Amino acid sequence: MMLAGCSASVNAEKPEPKMSAKKVATLVSEKLASTTGRPKPDISCPEDLVGKVGTTMRCKLTANDGSTLGVTVKVTSVNGDQINFDFEADATASPAS
Repeated sequence: MMLAGCSASVNAEKPEPKMSAKKVATLVSEKLASTTGRPKPDISCPEDLVGKVGTTMRCKLTANDGSTLGVTVKVTSVNGDQINFDFEADATASPAS
């Protein structure tokens, strides 16, 4: 009978937290509305935001007239499952298609 030795290791790192695309869009929309005093704009984001400092994502603001504006979201800090981010809208809108 032969005995074979083997070893295995498992990396138990906790995966980075994520914020759903819908929640990011809602938070950006609410912040824009409170900052500008205007109704909440329609914001859409393509994917969940990974909670890693420096991660960026492009979202899209669609105005009532159909024109669009890009919005860059950037993770500034992560505390456990809480993801903090800043965002900045592009200076120029794209006309409605």
